[in-house]
Amino acid sequence: MPKEFWAEAVDCAVYLQNRCKTISLENMTPQEAWSDSKPTVAHLKVFGSIAYAHVPDQKREKLEDKSSKLIFVGYDERSKAYKLYDPLTKKMRVSRDVQVNEESMWDWSAMQEVTHKEANEEPVIIIPTPTNATTTTTRRFGPLDDDPRTPKTRSMQDLYEETSELHLVCLLAQGENISFEEAIKDDKWCDAMNEEMRAIEKNDTWELTSLPKGHKAIGVKWVYKKKMNPQGEIDKYKARLMAKGYKQKEGIDYEEVFAPVARMESIRLIISLAAQSKWHIFQMDVKSAFLNGILEEEVYVEQPLGYVKKGNEGKVLKLKKALYGLKQAPRAWNTRIDQYFKSHGFVQCPYEHALYVKVKNGEMLVVALYVDDLIFTGNSGELIEEFKKAMMREFEMTDLGLMSYFLGLEIKQSDDGIFISQEAYAKEVLKRFNMANCNPVSTPVECGVKLSRHDKGNVIDATLYKSLVGSLRYLTCTRPDILYAVGLVSRFMEEPRTTHWKAIKRILRYIQGTLSLGLFYDSSANDFGVCGYSDSDWGGDTDDRKSTSGFVFYVGNTAFTWLSKKQPIVTLSTCEAEYVAAATCVCHAIWLRQLLKEMNFAQEDATQIYLDSKSAIELAKNPVHHERSKHIDVRYHFIREQVKMKNIELIHVKSEDQVADIFTKPLPIKLFEKFKNLLGMMDVKEIKFKRGC
Repeated sequence: MPKEFWAEAVDCAVYLQNRCKTISLENMTPQEAWSDSKPTVAHLKVFGSIAYAHVPDQKREKLEDKSSKLIFVGYDERSKAYKLYDPLTKKMRVSRDVQVNEESMWDWSAMQEVTHKEANEEPVIIIPTPTNATTTTTRRFGPLDDDPRTPKTRSMQDLYEETSELHLVCLLAQGENISFEEAIKDDKWCDAMNEEMRAIEKNDTWELTSLPKGHKAIGVKWVYKKKMNPQGEIDKYKARLMAKGYKQKEGIDYEEVFAPVARMESIRLIISLAAQSKWHIFQMDVKSAFLNGILEEEVYVEQPLGYVKKGNEGKVLKLKKALYGLKQAPRAWNTRIDQYFKSHGFVQCPYEHALYVKVKNGEMLVVALYVDDLIFTGNSGELIEEFKKAMMREFEMTDLGLMSYFLGLEIKQSDDGIFISQEAYAKEVLKRFNMANCNPVSTPVECGVKLSRHDKGNVIDATLYKSLVGSLRYLTCTRPDILYAVGLVSRFMEEPRTTHWKAIKRILRYIQGTLSLGLFYDSSANDFGVCGYSDSDWGGDTDDRKSTSGFVFYVGNTAFTWLSKKQPIVTLSTCEAEYVAAATCVCHAIWLRQLLKEMNFAQEDATQIYLDSKSAIELAKNPVHHERSKHIDVRYHFIREQVKMKNIELIHVKSEDQVADIFTKPLPIKLFEKFKNLLGMMDVKEIKFKRGC
């Protein structure tokens, strides 16, 4: 076949390789590991064979051919159909009703002698060859140009539509795509593997033994990763020995797997409190944390490649402690660290199970745990140093000093306050989705825009769309200004269309112009009282007419927790929508009050929540408007009890001062900028740090 079909040939080869056995997976193909179902091979055909695609009666005249003679060039990934090429019209087609003659091939040498005739149409997707960069196509492969020497430019939409599910795996990959055989040829990876084995042996993780009857050893594999610093440079080479946990059976190899981690809003709350208290926040990392977890189950694993004991090749390793990859490894580690904290005077917060507080002679230490990363702060430098030394005696730790980079968050600490952002992560997202050089816009959502799942336009690849939504969702950890926009586009992940793709690209363009934006927690605020704002957009969803709730809470001058979420019910009035939103806000306020009490920042006065609906405030205080409120679910009337108990105080605020409005609908530029500033968002270039940055 001509060289123009290299792209189709490679894609077809990848399709076949994913349905063939590989040494990386035992008795399983990559496709089965990915989809959790055994693939069929009955439909596989020889690449380049002659194929006959059926033409239905309604698409042809009585005396015309019942099929079109085409060439088989691969498998369509949007449907259970074949990809076919018409060499006469130079069009790519997709059809399910196909007969393939695998013993017959197209005579390409005779192409010049073939008389061009009008091709019969069939009920398949017909893709014309694009003539310029702005032409929209519905296929994934590059066009077979009439003149292959003519250079072509492609828009973001073209690049997007050429991306398949298989190609997107690289966006989710955490490790380097190298094998053990390749790694042992590189001294850096060899050193990394030796370091991992030393940590395992030092921790007394396993013992060599014979496999008892009735038991099955779980396989292990090496996973390699280059760890990067905030600037994107290689920090270290890391090799991790992983158990093949996907082969474990529930009830036999493991029971419970859940392990709590600190919520991001709890971490931001700690940052806000520390900034106003002028405390420094420190960070430590537990090396090979999961290896410290004590196993309750009897688990055996195979000896790792490169470290098989000579003379004992037939033996296995009985695990005393957890190994990375085991289903129960996170829980085993969490149980171990939890027991350690409690035995050393810490009290676990019942409202945030990954938060621990220690009070000693009026001195306080707060520790937040996120798997193997710890951040801690308090009012006593002596207590902090004592904690560091104790942790290093018990576990192998890395002291990272002042908290500066945590879970993708960049933190700058000084006497003026603490600034958090995700600039490096934002740049990575833009680069990943080919938007690093896009033109910026002023707002993440165009004012007045209404999106619907019934919008016109081509259906686009949901996998890439979901990947981008997920990336943007994590960016909202320090960017509440894009929260509503991300929530809006996330409603269309099942069947996204070009209008939704255009909307999500606008968010990226907004990020491009605000890369260095973040949250600044001012140390001069000196206000530990919690206050919140609640709002709703009545019937804003054009598909189901449900409203969007939004709220935000402050400690001091900067927001630390926020929400933008579509309500679960259809409300009948603005008052009802505001009331439902306020009830959600009140529930969160009660949780915050309890959490702050555990952290020795008890709220003596009622928590103030600002609403711009007087009728909703009256409804919360008294059972007025009975005819309009009698159908409201009793769970939303929880707000009345809290107002009566004086835990909550509802206060009216003008709509132009309702900060939570930024979480419920698209806003004009001036109002958007006003609320963004009121959230405490600033550009790092605007902040003049005195010291410590």
